[in-house]
Amino acid sequence: MAAEPIDSDVDLTDERQRGELSRSHHAVLAFIAAGGAAGATARYGAGLLWPTPDGSFPWTTLGVNAVGCLLIGVLMAVLAAASAAPAWVRPFLGTGVLGGFTTFSTFSVDIQGLLLGGRPGVALAYLAVTPVAALIAVTAGSRVARGLLSGAGSGSETGVGAGAESGVGAGAVERRAPSEARRTREAERTRGPGGAGEGPERPRTDGRTR
Repeated sequence: MAAEPIDSDVDLTDERQRGELSRSHHAVLAFIAAGGAAGATARYGAGLLWPTPDGSFPWTTLGVNAVGCLLIGVLMAVLAAASAAPAWVRPFLGTGVLGGFTTFSTFSVDIQGLLLGGRPGVALAYLAVTPVAALIAVTAGSRVARGLLSGAGSGSETGVGAGAESGVGAGAVERRAPSEARRTREAERTRGPGGAGEGPERPRTDGRTR
């Protein structure tokens, strides 16, 4: 996790990056706003599908935050492995969709409601379980995604290597066959019509040929 980029925020202490922000911040804000609206709508829909009764453990909010952290871990691993991801992917999916889907405000309101409703034990359990579940989820998502990506990468490298080796071998056989045929023809010309034991005729010392 430490080797992965944490965020794509511009360093305002760097003059060149400040200039980059002035050129592109309108598009980035638009992507974040669109993603945040989609993520918040999905979270609201989850609350309607699985409502939590007053005074009970807020399982829906816990599940939403855990799933969001899991997906954030997957997204960070994919972006760390991608060579040239589009600039809008991180602000739209990370800050926007998943930032709007997960919620710290509802988490805080749930704890306050449990305390005011006379459920301090449930509030304390919720307070302790939520960050642990979030850390486990983001770690699991990152590790699973990196494992799948590394497995896919090694599989493609193996296929390329096998194809290259077979191609080299086939090419070598094809090149070797004409070479051997040429050597055979040259050997036959060298032996001449007399067979393997005779070479080309040589002049005799008395001026007559053999």
